[in-house]
Amino acid sequence: MEVYANLRKGEKGAWLSIGAYIFLSAIKLSFGFTGSSEALIADGLNNLSDIIASVAVLVGLRISQKPPDENHHYGHLRAETIASLLASFIMAVIGIQVLINAIRSFFGPAEASPSPFTAGVAFFSALVMYGVYRFNMNLSKKIKSSSVKAAAYDNRSDALVSIGAGIGIIGAILGAPIIDVLTAFIVGLIIIKTAWDIFKESVLTLTDAFNEEEVETMSVIVRKVPGVQALSDFKGRNHGNVMFVDLTISVDPYLNVMESHWITEEIERKIHKVKPNCVILIHIEPGFSVSFDGEEENLL
Repeated sequence: MEVYANLRKGEKGAWLSIGAYIFLSAIKLSFGFTGSSEALIADGLNNLSDIIASVAVLVGLRISQKPPDENHHYGHLRAETIASLLASFIMAVIGIQVLINAIRSFFGPAEASPSPFTAGVAFFSALVMYGVYRFNMNLSKKIKSSSVKAAAYDNRSDALVSIGAGIGIIGAILGAPIIDVLTAFIVGLIIIKTAWDIFKESVLTLTDAFNEEEVETMSVIVRKVPGVQALSDFKGRNHGNVMFVDLTISVDPYLNVMESHWITEEIERKIHKVKPNCVILIHIEPGFSVSFDGEEENLL
């Protein structure tokens, strides 16, 4: 299936993110400690949490590629969502630790001003992460992967965090050390905010929440298909990058099987134009027919 091929392609983005985060967290933490920069240390810890999140995405992509079996009739596509949920908890713990360290530094004895080279490390990291963001964003559009797209947005936020860290370091060098500590505090808040966003999206997916805009868009498509008299029920849920949709439509009760089947195929064809990774199950019910005196008879 195309969806499994796309999942394999998505691994490239996960591996790139993991490699970039390992490299950047190593140099940020080493230069942050030697250069006395709380902001750079916090940014490095942020990248450590990103490594865990990227590994979770990679593991989820791998498990999601397993075909359906006797215990998983819909496949293992939700493994990616479960991995993201676990990663959000890990990110939240790291974010809280960054906040605690920043608060301790704020009320503790004054630290030495950070070294100028730490600002250069921060801005260099921002450039690297922006490049990773562009790669993953282009990949997500190509393979239509929501997880890779989410990873790309995380890459972009990391680039912004590094820019903020660099600005905080420059402010501390210019005579306001408190700016470095405040920047570390803000980085901690950003980590927690990112963890919350991932947690919320994962929970919505696992509890079968479905976007109302998607419902409206596909409902309009279904109602415009020739032969559909009414759309009486619409249910949708997401399994990883695959969307499962259950429809109940009413058609002329005197259509034969082939004519009714053509209507369902036309519905699938039109929905697949806008939602390629969509599995559609359609239930047909008898609607109304025209009687001999020209009046409609409701057979529901």
